[in-house]
Amino acid sequence: MAVTDEQTPIVLPDDPSFGPEVQLDYPGYRSTRLRAPNRPLVSLPEKLHDLEGPVFGNDALDELDNDLTRQHGGDPLGERIIVTGRVCDENGHAIRGALVEVWQANAAGRYHHDVDRHPAPLDPNFSGAGRCLTDDDARYRFVTVRPGAYPWGNHENAWRPAHIHFSIFGRLFTQRLVTQMYFPGDPLFAYDPIFNAVRDPKARGLLVARFDLDTTTPEWALGFQWDIVLGATPVET
Repeated sequence: MAVTDEQTPIVLPDDPSFGPEVQLDYPGYRSTRLRAPNRPLVSLPEKLHDLEGPVFGNDALDELDNDLTRQHGGDPLGERIIVTGRVCDENGHAIRGALVEVWQANAAGRYHHDVDRHPAPLDPNFSGAGRCLTDDDARYRFVTVRPGAYPWGNHENAWRPAHIHFSIFGRLFTQRLVTQMYFPGDPLFAYDPIFNAVRDPKARGLLVARFDLDTTTPEWALGFQWDIVLGATPVET
């Protein structure tokens, strides 16, 4: 997915999953049975709509919030990576000052959370959460480690592909997105019902970052580019 500048609109796949008829219930992904609405949506009166959104400033962030590898006393284990990209609306216009939050498993595939009982080691130097604001060019940037795959109990021998969760607050309440970013060439794609709940192959492709040699820092970290289009990037179900 490419966005060039504020004046250049993006081209979206010709896919009904971007429209109001998107089917949120996916039988292979058991949690959608409880999350997907099974009755018609109710429209709120226009007077109850407020398109103005929250405003986030630099005072809401700490210096190391976007570097998940420097939030503790030592270096975390695993492959260090840089993840960066641009946040735009569906017309290709830059969204500056958007709050981008991430959370992820560590390199062994375990979350720093009480409910995660996967018998993989915790990393005392990695909590797996970060946040930043998009800059004047609407870009975000995180330094982290590549997360590991992990079992999740949805079906027999179920494993999640490596992924990073993203939450984005734009400048309006309509510019809100929770989704997941994946890594290219993962062998678990074909077996993951969350990834395949996005039925159109072109839309699924929007969830996969691309390796970028220009972002890669020599002798230090591999780089990945992943642009986010609010209103077009597939949502997490």
